[in-house]
Amino acid sequence: MSYDAIVLAGGAAQRLGGADKPALSVGGRALLDRVLDACPDARTTVVVGGRRATARPVRWTREDPPGGGPVAALDAGLRLTSAELVLVLSADLPFLDRETVGTLLDAAGGDGAMLRDPDGRDQPLVAAYRAEPLRREIALLAAEHGTLTGLPLRALTAALDLARVTSRPLASFDCDTWDDLAAARARIREHGSVLEQWITAVKSELGINLPVDTKTLLDLARDAAHGVARPAAPLTTFLVGYAAAHAAATGADPAQAVAEASRKAADLALRWADEAASDTAERNGSG
Repeated sequence: MSYDAIVLAGGAAQRLGGADKPALSVGGRALLDRVLDACPDARTTVVVGGRRATARPVRWTREDPPGGGPVAALDAGLRLTSAELVLVLSADLPFLDRETVGTLLDAAGGDGAMLRDPDGRDQPLVAAYRAEPLRREIALLAAEHGTLTGLPLRALTAALDLARVTSRPLASFDCDTWDDLAAARARIREHGSVLEQWITAVKSELGINLPVDTKTLLDLARDAAHGVARPAAPLTTFLVGYAAAHAAATGADPAQAVAEASRKAADLALRWADEAASDTAERNGSG
């Protein structure tokens, strides 16, 4: 589905002591980059806020005057978009994922769709809006108040016909305080999710979008470590990745290339281990 994305990254972060919130890291990656990862296929991505380094190219703008609030920032972002559907996000959502974004886009009938958090609160900065009614209501607010500065988002969204999408537990979690940031960092490192979070972060850092069968690779590493030698585990998985990339460059499906290379390397490791075990048994028998 064709859409543009607007990320609001110009807040004062008063509860963070004025820190540059979008640049704060969770899981080794800036909050802004984590949000940008959730909408990589946006036709145009506009970030409203001060310029900074980002993992992928975006367009930059600021509301006038800077610090004019979310409605003014949204208006500034809209001026650089042209798609019928506009995804609007805040820059402090460490757990927002592509699945949630896709659900919002799919649900955006009427004037759009807005995320509702697990506590039943609407999240207007995690939403997909139809651009035409959004621009219309912003123009009406500007005419009524003479300015958009300082207006709350509810003054805008109250007049729109928005579907509500129930969020996954962490999709709407935002980092407004240092405690929020610490909680997000702790959640990233929880035992049950740390590998998934790490693999996602590495793929984003390397600029690849490839389904990773973690179990297969871990099994391969185990077989190489036990059947050959412990240092063989990381070296083998590296070689599997290299072989898969080479196969993909010749037209093979990347995920299938990884699976096939993993299978071949695992079979080799098992043959290697069987051969060693057989030699040991023969030596013991002859002794």
